[in-house]
Amino acid sequence: MTTPVFLITGGNRGLGRAMATHLARGGADVIVTTRSDASDVVAALSTHGTRIRALTLDTTEHAAFPAFAETLAATLAEMGHDALTGLVNNAGIGLYGPLAETEAETYDRLYALHVKGPALLTAALLPQLADGGRLLFLSSGLARFSLPGYGAYAAMKGAVEVLSRYWAKELGPRGISSNVLAPGAIETDFGGGRTRDDAGVNAMVASLTAMGRAGLPDDVGAAAASLLLSDGNWVTGQRIEASGGMFL
Repeated sequence: MTTPVFLITGGNRGLGRAMATHLARGGADVIVTTRSDASDVVAALSTHGTRIRALTLDTTEHAAFPAFAETLAATLAEMGHDALTGLVNNAGIGLYGPLAETEAETYDRLYALHVKGPALLTAALLPQLADGGRLLFLSSGLARFSLPGYGAYAAMKGAVEVLSRYWAKELGPRGISSNVLAPGAIETDFGGGRTRDDAGVNAMVASLTAMGRAGLPDDVGAAAASLLLSDGNWVTGQRIEASGGMFL
């Protein structure tokens, strides 16, 4: 049986690291991208017995994607693979602020990272994505429900959800699925760590969630792995929310 291999952008921390961990536990080889040193991530993930690599990539540096594609091809060959099983567009940041106070530079930064980056990186790596492979984009529960202060970020994630559906339509003839995983409020350092570190925010999230608690990185990591490592690949063009039932 061929070992699958996945590329996860921003895989050195938070949800990206959790997804990488669950994929490695499931027997997949994993390549993570990071803008900083990832030796600790590689060491930790390697304990699961699969091949792990880390590559440097800033997903807002769009002009660098062709060169990155060449580096990725060489890395895959060194790992014994001739193509990617799947690409997880995870890299992102969370910015909090009312829409009336959101400046043009903030929109530009969010768009470059959350929309333009995933769109252009996916296009650049399509030749290396195996037929029958998988695309997974990260969105947010905030694209479904509205919490003041997250409007600009949520708007970008709404765009990601539309892009994913179009990728599903355009890549269907190659048997490639494209889906969105939308986490709810998770206890990470994302967005300044408000859900994790602010007891009041954490309690509010728990009170609005069917499961009665805020999410953990492993909740999202397990959800991603269950979709990406599934024997079947018939789910495509879908938005799958992993929020524990927030705002049902």
